[in-house]
Amino acid sequence: MKIAISGKGGVGKTTFVATLAKVFKENGKKVITIDADPVSNLAVTLGFKNVSEIIPISQMKDLIKERTGASDEYGKFFKLNPTVSDLPDKLSLEQDGIKLMVLGAIKRGGSGCACPESAFLRTLLSHLIVQRDEVVLVDMEAGVEHLGRATVKAVDALIVIVEPGSKSIQTAFQIKKLADDIGLKSIYVVGNKVSSEEHKALIQKGLDGIPVLGFISYNDKILESDIKGIAAFSENSTLLEEVRQIKNKVEETVKTK
Repeated sequence: MKIAISGKGGVGKTTFVATLAKVFKENGKKVITIDADPVSNLAVTLGFKNVSEIIPISQMKDLIKERTGASDEYGKFFKLNPTVSDLPDKLSLEQDGIKLMVLGAIKRGGSGCACPESAFLRTLLSHLIVQRDEVVLVDMEAGVEHLGRATVKAVDALIVIVEPGSKSIQTAFQIKKLADDIGLKSIYVVGNKVSSEEHKALIQKGLDGIPVLGFISYNDKILESDIKGIAAFSENSTLLEEVRQIKNKVEETVKTK
């Protein structure tokens, strides 16, 4: 199962990714999570300690130079398909049976330019999605920029996290358009921070045609976990049960595609 998760900043997608990883793991699955959001918060949301010591892969300049053969940081000549198959086992962190890789942001020298970091991270992500046999969960920014055309065929689902509100719903449509442009058709929504039936109706009506997999209630314990520095799903049976139901729906939906 390979799932990409996207959504407007602040809607709770990283909390969803972490909790989804937890429920897959409790079902005996091997799980690797990928933090592909430039604002990297997945480690702390999963409850990893000493997160300030984690070095994003995009900042491993010597490794990138070695694998791509780049002559300098912004060299024009480098391998577009560097060897990366050994790196998930070498570079992933692990806690409570859940693996984590932090990709980090790509700093480009100019708008849209190619760079060794971009080629390296795209190849690594493609390897994880296409060739690995774990459950792979990718926490992305509000878009699909990390997914190349060759990668999308292996993605079982793109889940967009939406909260009640027009901005979040509009972002979902923007993400859907970007996904359509690269041929990614399996797009679904999870409603988050829902506190009433009216909120559910607003999301379902506003999305008009994008399937909704389920809803997650507004939950004060998520903020409490952040204050305590523990995993978002710790001491939160409601969140875990709601995400279990969504995970089951994802599996049912993918099987019947």
